[in-house]
Amino acid sequence: MDVPGHKEEFDRNGFTVLKGFFGADEVAAISARLDRYVAEIAPGLPAHDALYENKDNPETLFRFERMDYYDPFFKSLLLDERLMRLGGLLLDDTLEPRGVELFGKAPRIGKPTPPHQDGYYFMLDPMIAMTFWIAVDRADRENGCIRYVPGSHRKGMRPHALSNVLGFSQGLVDFGEEDSRIEEEAMVAPGDVIAHHCMTIHRTDANPSDRQRRALGCVYFGKSAKVDREGQQAYQKMLFEKWENEGKI
Repeated sequence: MDVPGHKEEFDRNGFTVLKGFFGADEVAAISARLDRYVAEIAPGLPAHDALYENKDNPETLFRFERMDYYDPFFKSLLLDERLMRLGGLLLDDTLEPRGVELFGKAPRIGKPTPPHQDGYYFMLDPMIAMTFWIAVDRADRENGCIRYVPGSHRKGMRPHALSNVLGFSQGLVDFGEEDSRIEEEAMVAPGDVIAHHCMTIHRTDANPSDRQRRALGCVYFGKSAKVDREGQQAYQKMLFEKWENEGKI
């Protein structure tokens, strides 16, 4: 792996694609464990840790939260030495593992993800955090690959507002033509990994295809970043109450 090259790209664009980071056997093991998680663990999860496009239809699953908390397999993935070492180099900081999430788009019904910056949710000072986005299925323009605005991580936090999109509660209010003109598609195969900075603007389209699009997100904060825990807890409480009142969870 060309680590210096990926570091340069990460610093310049706010993201970099690591082709073939996980081998075929590792991807098969991740996929099998994910299937087990869906079958055995998901039915007993709190509503806010398993999100569905239609809460009455398990086939519309699109998001798991805190997978590392419920399954030691995903805890070990979060602590994978390769990810921890590389992430520390990319962020120029010691990593603090935060959690593993599923980002899914079910065939034909997976909805778009609004443009946003992860840092808006994280509430950190300074904004030093990143995500490794691990492709379990192929992600391309037909089934909702990620689209990034390169260099946006160096231009500060943009204004966000409630999006009313379950699982992605905030979206940019000023995403415009200039962003669309320069955004880049990150099309990946199973086992590829995208590393992106928490300030990098990104979004996805819907999935009108007949193919599943699943990915795992391993989230890390820099050790030097301070978390506004009271602000996080208050926001999450407000959000979960809103979703419950709207019948979404």
